[in-house]
Amino acid sequence: MPDEVSRRQFAKLAGLSAAGMASPVSSVEAKPASPPRSAGGFPQNFVWGTATSSYQVEGAVNEDGRGASIWDKFVRIPGKIEDGTTGDHANEHYHRYKEDIALVRELGCKAYRFSVAWPRVFPDGDGKPNPKGLDFYNRLVDELLKNGIEPWLTLYHWDLPQSLQDRFGGWRSTETCKIFGDYAAYVAEHLTDRVKNVFTLNESGRFVYFGYGIGIDAPGLTLPQAEVNQIRHNSALAHGLAVQAVRAHGRRGTRVGPAENIDACIPAIDTPENVRAAEIALRELNAGYLNVIMTGRYTDAFLKYAGADAPKYTEADLKIISSPVDFVGVNIYSPQHYIVASDQGAGFMPLPIPKSFPHMNSDWLRVGPETIYWVPKLAAKIWKTNAIYISENGASGDDQVTQDGKIYDTDRIMYLRNYLAQLQRATAEGVPVRGYFLWSLMDNFEWVYGLNKRFGLYHVNFDTQVRTPKLSASFYRNVIAKNAAGA
Repeated sequence: MPDEVSRRQFAKLAGLSAAGMASPVSSVEAKPASPPRSAGGFPQNFVWGTATSSYQVEGAVNEDGRGASIWDKFVRIPGKIEDGTTGDHANEHYHRYKEDIALVRELGCKAYRFSVAWPRVFPDGDGKPNPKGLDFYNRLVDELLKNGIEPWLTLYHWDLPQSLQDRFGGWRSTETCKIFGDYAAYVAEHLTDRVKNVFTLNESGRFVYFGYGIGIDAPGLTLPQAEVNQIRHNSALAHGLAVQAVRAHGRRGTRVGPAENIDACIPAIDTPENVRAAEIALRELNAGYLNVIMTGRYTDAFLKYAGADAPKYTEADLKIISSPVDFVGVNIYSPQHYIVASDQGAGFMPLPIPKSFPHMNSDWLRVGPETIYWVPKLAAKIWKTNAIYISENGASGDDQVTQDGKIYDTDRIMYLRNYLAQLQRATAEGVPVRGYFLWSLMDNFEWVYGLNKRFGLYHVNFDTQVRTPKLSASFYRNVIAKNAAGA
């Protein structure tokens, strides 16, 4: 797999570039109320959590009536997974969930983000539900609550039922969107008596482009740009239908929002003109998903550049897509673009990233702590939201097990310390970040990298399934206990 293609890389929407953009967007000031703060730390009641996803940890892919997902098929295509592994067993979380929830409790986390495997609940995506699939998530939620941990549920983290791919072309068809809405309604009806926060789709920017544009992720297709843009529109439509389903079938008070790997734009130098340019860039380079969700329209620049490749849609589509959300989840790892002001095009210019730019042991995972300061700050201004959650942030590390059996992952601690300090800077200025979910609770199946890349606070021996806390687990426990980054 090419180094320049990353796990979190966000496609330039329709190949959108600064030079091809239209006029700058208007600036909207957001003045969210700042919650009470701990002395020198994060706001009181800040949500500290960690996260996993179903295919990456559950295993048990052929048990208790679970249907096949597109990843079950994709991992068996020779050469697609770097180390040749699959998610068939992964962390065996399906059977070890109580042990894993105990790890969340040991960290002091009060929240845990997990995803429901759609084919575990509906083996064919639609039709008759599988009661044993729902039973697992009932047990998981009950165990979390028993341990004082708030469940945060993600409806879709990439494991599309293979049946829907075979019958409708997956996200190429609005039939899949409608079926997703029905699935969301079922999950909301049965779990929101205990689950109060629901993410819709995780990282449209990844699974659309990588899965349907360049064929690196499941289902492994390489479609023309017009179709990719249409699929991205469909994913936004699916989000909107899920929001409506949760509203209609969930318990009163259930909150819902997206979780997107936002195309992160940062001013290269903190001057008014460069900050303004970064604001424009953040909106325009996220025009095909987050912006249309939050505003109900595609920007003129997006439509102009896409031209004949622009998605086909109706006003009814846009109304569904922009169904009001309660929060915005953003997955933040690396700076995608450092921005300077320009008198050309839309008023901004992305700068090239030097080869010498520091990164973690994944080449794509550049270390830019200021990303987690600027992105929420600009996002709150652009989209007038008063509730942002960092739905993912974390780092892969070398994670060598020493002779004493421990993992001294000071590289991960360095990354987390610097990012959390910048996040604390944001909240101190009143940026409405309400919580943070560290990716990941434990090492897991890392998609196209297989088991090669480790993001966990807990090391997993995939032969024995033994979980061992890394030094970063102690670091994060201390951050949570102090509610402060300088831990």
